[in-house]
Amino acid sequence: MSVHEHKKYEANARCIVLTISDTREKENDKSGNLIVDYLEGAGHEIVEKKIVFDEQEEISQAIKGGCADEQVDVVLTTGGTGLAARDVTIETVSPLFDKEITGFGELFRMLSYTEDIGSAAIMSRAIAGISNHTAIFSMPGSSGAVKLAMEKLIIPELSHVLREVRKDI
Repeated sequence: MSVHEHKKYEANARCIVLTISDTREKENDKSGNLIVDYLEGAGHEIVEKKIVFDEQEEISQAIKGGCADEQVDVVLTTGGTGLAARDVTIETVSPLFDKEITGFGELFRMLSYTEDIGSAAIMSRAIAGISNHTAIFSMPGSSGAVKLAMEKLIIPELSHVLREVRKDI
């Protein structure tokens, strides 16, 4: 099947959006709200949206809960991906993967470099993978990073990702 045939498959994803932050609140969660806007604009459903503190146990519980819920197809996180000691999203999320979607992080950094932030892209630790038949995308916390990831990578391929993940179920 060609890539064009794959892209004809349309699936409405049921999503959880998690903002990982010690400082964000519902009123100023610009990146989390942006993710919701992109998903809803593409016809996907938001099952839950919440803010999670930069604590490994809290992040892990929120993601594991989403992956265990048969009504959830995708968990999207924003924040906690930087190099600071408090940024523990990647260290928490990556061990949960059954499979990593390496191309997501690679392409995100390439696009960040060429279209947005130049050499600072080396500090991006955006990742994606699959856990318990659930896709997980972890993006940096800036609204520019979310816009780039959602417009260029996630929204265009989300139905295709779901099709592949659902093949074996």
